[in-house]
Amino acid sequence: MVHVEKIILREISLPLRERFQISSGGVLDRRVLLLEFIDADGAVGWSESVAGEQPYYYPDTIDTSWLVIRDYLAPRIIGRDIDDPRTVAPMLADGVRGNLMPRGAVEMGIWELTAGKQGIALSKLLGGTRQRIGTGISLGLQESPEALVEKATASHAAGYRKIKIKIKPGADIDYVRAVYDALGPKVPIMVDANNAYTLDDTEHLKQFDDFNLMMLEQPLAWDDVRRHADLQAVMRTPICLDESITGVDRVQDMLAWKSGKIVNIKPGRVAGFGPSLAIHDLCQANDIPVWCGGMLESGVGRAHNVALASLPNFSLPGDVSPSCRYWEQDIVLPEWTMDENGMVDVPVDKPGMGVTVDRDRVDNLTVHSETLK
Repeated sequence: MVHVEKIILREISLPLRERFQISSGGVLDRRVLLLEFIDADGAVGWSESVAGEQPYYYPDTIDTSWLVIRDYLAPRIIGRDIDDPRTVAPMLADGVRGNLMPRGAVEMGIWELTAGKQGIALSKLLGGTRQRIGTGISLGLQESPEALVEKATASHAAGYRKIKIKIKPGADIDYVRAVYDALGPKVPIMVDANNAYTLDDTEHLKQFDDFNLMMLEQPLAWDDVRRHADLQAVMRTPICLDESITGVDRVQDMLAWKSGKIVNIKPGRVAGFGPSLAIHDLCQANDIPVWCGGMLESGVGRAHNVALASLPNFSLPGDVSPSCRYWEQDIVLPEWTMDENGMVDVPVDKPGMGVTVDRDRVDNLTVHSETLK
């Protein structure tokens, strides 16, 4: 049982090694919202909101998340006995519309706190079965096909097991063709549109069938399922749904309409681990492979993603890159690493999320904080 006495909200500014650009926007200095949960017996748990500075990926932002957590979600948790973290997601959803990212941050913190108090790894509490997971790399939009080929070639040489290429109109077919020609047909490549196209672009998008891609991720509107079915019906390339999968009901729609063949589960995007487990199980029962995407998380959010990605149906490499991919210095010890084969170790023998928050670094990076009691 956990009994949270207070939650400390912290915004830190964590500079990226390089600007990360997608079709809807870019970031160089990542504003990160961290949550620290203090239990009645002094135990501590950590989580992270994946919301960005601006609402270009999802409606939630770091500022709206802070407000929602402070005024609506934290009061439902603080001072309450919680016997099972599976009860938290419904508790936070009751009477709250949307706000998936702040709900996920609170819910995942309770899972991490629970695992730590029980002395078991977060991955095991979630039902994970893997001790090592494969990781891919996500390459943001580049200035030219040549620049993209250089980064993709270096990533393949480093051992990444999947290369994800961000695309948008005007920076798509020629860019992917250049990488395909440079690396050959056996290197796993996927593309991510982040909603940059419409059905009017169907004939253009069908050209991706020439490249033997693992998948085409979320080409159409961020909240669409139905129109993706029309596109999937005329493409050989598997469509992966990301932003539009907000819960089990959207997966049911995808299955009914045949809107896609792969699902990207980001726990911080779908309101936490409970909904993620439900999506995972439904996909597994219907032979739909899943993988865990990234949201430019710090080492705390990375730890949660690694734990989730240890579940059995996460059969495709996720965006769980090592810390040095994004940060000159992360905020956890040890930092996340991968071996030469693109594998990340799941800390199955350590309680909780398996890494320790570097408090001195967090203190130095903190912009402001607030303690909720």
